[in-house]
Amino acid sequence: MQKIPVGISACLLGEEVRYDGGHKHSPYCTKVLSNYFEFLPLCPELQAGLGVPRPTIHLEQQGEALRLVEVKGDGDHTEAMNDWITATLDGLSHLRGYILMAKSPSCGMERIRIYDPQGQVLHRDGRGMFASALMQRFPLMPVEEEGRLNDSHLRENFIERVFVYDEWMRLEAEGLTAAALVAFHTRHKFQLKAHSENAYRQLGQKIANLKTAPIGLIAEQYISAFMQAMARQIRRGSHAHVMQSMMGYLRDVLEPVEKQMLLEQIEAYRREEVPLIVPMTLLRMAQRRQPAAYLENQGYLSPYPDALGLRNRV
Repeated sequence: MQKIPVGISACLLGEEVRYDGGHKHSPYCTKVLSNYFEFLPLCPELQAGLGVPRPTIHLEQQGEALRLVEVKGDGDHTEAMNDWITATLDGLSHLRGYILMAKSPSCGMERIRIYDPQGQVLHRDGRGMFASALMQRFPLMPVEEEGRLNDSHLRENFIERVFVYDEWMRLEAEGLTAAALVAFHTRHKFQLKAHSENAYRQLGQKIANLKTAPIGLIAEQYISAFMQAMARQIRRGSHAHVMQSMMGYLRDVLEPVEKQMLLEQIEAYRREEVPLIVPMTLLRMAQRRQPAAYLENQGYLSPYPDALGLRNRV
């Protein structure tokens, strides 16, 4: 399998680029995700010319402007950071996702402290300068902080989005057609339904009316709503509902005892007694024994490689 290009804060790969000359090596990124992702490491502060080691910096509100300044001293690195961001962003359009370092005034995705000129905290809901520019420039790109990947549900959601976004990007590169858009939607209908019933209905209507506007415009509107829906975490009840819906396509395959066992395990999953992998394995086994044409290529059954073990923990 060709690896998926994903950006990452360089310190998470063990590179000694932090302000104190250290790193924040993430074994999960280097030992697990690196089997599937081709990482592009960046350190905005180093590459903007701040050096290693470097003075501690933070984000400071000065009137209407947000500045990147040194905590001790009068060094202001706002222009240097903005210049590097401007020169760098367009070269990141090939990425399918990004993993950021938390609490950084350049890379932090959320909960970044913003200070006043006297050094007092004004609020704690800021975003690092590079992270903010990245997410504004590429609003569809899945972005997550490394620390949040310790949460099994956030981890599963992020990786699912990276794989489906990669598929979309390859589809665009090949030349998007009405038939390709219909095929993409068909393949991901159950995934979409699990994330958002409303989005599932609305985007289904959009696909059913492809002649109402140019295909490029419809595709742009479609993928924007699709990726927003995919960012929502799936509730257990939604997973259970989707699996029960898929059982309907296997009614001629399932023996009564198998059907009863699958229903029991779906309910056990709903009650948080077993992980998702248990009923999902039974569902996939039934599909493989006698494939139902409509389920054959459904992304919901295998949204990412099984070896990642993500559904063992959700």
